[in-house]
Amino acid sequence: MKLLALLPFAALLGGCDFVVLAPAGDVAVQQRDLVVISTILMLIIVLPVMALTVFFAWRYRQSNTAAPYEPEWDHSTQLELVIWSAPLLIIICLGALTWMGTHLLDPYRSLGRIAADKPIQSKDAPLNVEVVALDWKWLFIYPDYGVAAVNELAAPIDRPIRFRITASSVMNSFYIPALAGQIYAMPGMETKLHAVANKEGTYRGFSANYSGAGFSGMHFEFKSLSGADFDKWIGTARASGNMLGRTDYLQLERPSQNDPVRLYRSVDRDLYKAILNMCVEPGKMCMSEMMAIDAKGGLGREGLNNTLPLTYDKYARRGAPLGTEPTFVAGICSMDEIKDAPSRDVLAPLDLTPLRGVGLQRPPFSPAHPSSTSLLLGQRPKSDS
Repeated sequence: MKLLALLPFAALLGGCDFVVLAPAGDVAVQQRDLVVISTILMLIIVLPVMALTVFFAWRYRQSNTAAPYEPEWDHSTQLELVIWSAPLLIIICLGALTWMGTHLLDPYRSLGRIAADKPIQSKDAPLNVEVVALDWKWLFIYPDYGVAAVNELAAPIDRPIRFRITASSVMNSFYIPALAGQIYAMPGMETKLHAVANKEGTYRGFSANYSGAGFSGMHFEFKSLSGADFDKWIGTARASGNMLGRTDYLQLERPSQNDPVRLYRSVDRDLYKAILNMCVEPGKMCMSEMMAIDAKGGLGREGLNNTLPLTYDKYARRGAPLGTEPTFVAGICSMDEIKDAPSRDVLAPLDLTPLRGVGLQRPPFSPAHPSSTSLLLGQRPKSDS
């Protein structure tokens, strides 16, 4: 009867998908082997300790008068050697295994093989995929093919995949258990991942880092296809009527949940670069440009006006936290961006109150102790006369 009571729990376990232990890519296979070998090495110590705990409790129980009673015993050199040498050997093995795995499975490291018996050849050009974590969906851009997809990723088997990963707002984590380990996606930063698929099939990908209300629906399908089927998938994307320019992206990045799969037949060639540098809006200074300017000494007071507009704001009007109209130095952008930027009056801020705190009263002025804010802004203290 007790065994029958356990059957419902066994049925629940039958629905589990042990994809981490049955991966479809060589990188995930090596990671699985690392987990299995590490577990076995640790069990070499854990299992004997558990067995001996039960054995000692049974053998030296109070009712067993046949067991030797040695209250003065306190040391055994042989036992000390076993107790210390066995764990030390396990630690040495785990350390060597971890050191090799850390370097060989570095996500930034280019692949050295397609599979265990198949080294990389010069003809094995990697498939470049640019990944953007949005709220709450995934955008995949194929720069070599000029197409893109939302919530669907496809790749041919036995071809290295080179991911470049970023995010539009908050931090997420890009994870396809059957393909490779997870890696974070962060706004204004780029992470990389190298992987390869060796078996055809459809596998689940998702975000492994909580990112808000729509997090539970932030998943996608990874399609591992043959070369011919991948070409068909690219053809289907090119046959769709959708185009992904900067204006289209500004609409796409708005928070939404459980979005259906969408394919785009064309993509702005500089879209990923603009997303990474937080300057998708035409005319807005890119983060890389601001960093280059700061490295050369900055822009002085004009540069202060670029600080807050560069802060990402997906819920309000973009680029305008300083006042009623967007204000930023647009003249330092590239000529193409200046030409395409909407016409607007770019004025220096006359009211510096927002820089001190919106709605706060100005601090009282004392001739003996001039305002530190005035000194920071390069203003001379006023006299009482």
